[in-house]
Amino acid sequence: MSTPAIVVKNLVKTFGSRHRPIRAVDDLSFSVQRGSIFGLLGPNGAGKTTTLRIMTTLARPGGGTVEVLGYDVVKAPLEVRRRIGVVIQEQAADLLLNVRDNLLTFARFHGGAGPPVRNRAERVMTQFRIEDVADRKVQDLSGGIRRRVQVAKMFMIDVPIIFLDEFSSGMDAILKRSVMAMLRAEAAAGRTIVLTTQILSEAEELCDDILIINNGRRVARGSVQALKELVGRLHEVTITFDRIPQELATIVAGYGPERVVVQHNTVQLQLRDEEPRVLELVSALGRHGRIQRLEITGASLEDVFVQLTQQPEVPR
Repeated sequence: MSTPAIVVKNLVKTFGSRHRPIRAVDDLSFSVQRGSIFGLLGPNGAGKTTTLRIMTTLARPGGGTVEVLGYDVVKAPLEVRRRIGVVIQEQAADLLLNVRDNLLTFARFHGGAGPPVRNRAERVMTQFRIEDVADRKVQDLSGGIRRRVQVAKMFMIDVPIIFLDEFSSGMDAILKRSVMAMLRAEAAAGRTIVLTTQILSEAEELCDDILIINNGRRVARGSVQALKELVGRLHEVTITFDRIPQELATIVAGYGPERVVVQHNTVQLQLRDEEPRVLELVSALGRHGRIQRLEITGASLEDVFVQLTQQPEVPR
């Protein structure tokens, strides 16, 4: 197996005063394999962006080490920067340049120039649906379009690792799906992609490997399937009736649901039980009302995320 693209060991980052320090990142260790799409997930304030900033040399660690392709982010930051592309939340495109020149200038910083790069810029603008604003200054564009320009810049260069913080912000569903397909193709070609997102369905579709953190600490790590197994036996049941059964509450109560939502003639249940018991509940409800639609699914990544990040914190 090849050496990891990124190795993080005992990473610490502290903010605040010496008398009241706040550990945004608290002894965090993980690695990212080459050619994978790695998701760094956590609730707001979990330490995701701080960790991302340290990995990309935009912030210094308070302790521990980070190596990117074998280069220490503190000892060799220029070597790291030559090998990465970065889109983070507060980063802005060059506001005084037009869209086309943003792409061309970014490529030039990474050694690209000439007709092939100009052709690539035209192709990338078409992919991101920003060709109609190619000659407009970025400062005159909406926040969503600016975000597209930022992400589009990553496709102007051939660095081995890209970091994306909330990459789909400002994208409609069609464009987002197109960009996700582009990211999968990049990973399949050997590029390593590290992303954060609050939209967990994106991570579920995209990521080969996921690390969930909370309060700067590791909560869980693994593939989507491995993470789902952590919450075990969790089922989502959606039933639409022609009319909600009068006995609904009594029947459902006997199965100890974790969540019950009734909207019009549709009931959504979350149950932690064996599959035969779930089917038994559906059958019981079917005897008291005509079922028009039924869907039973296992835990989603969002279910896993909520359960793992809302668990009481263990004292240290």
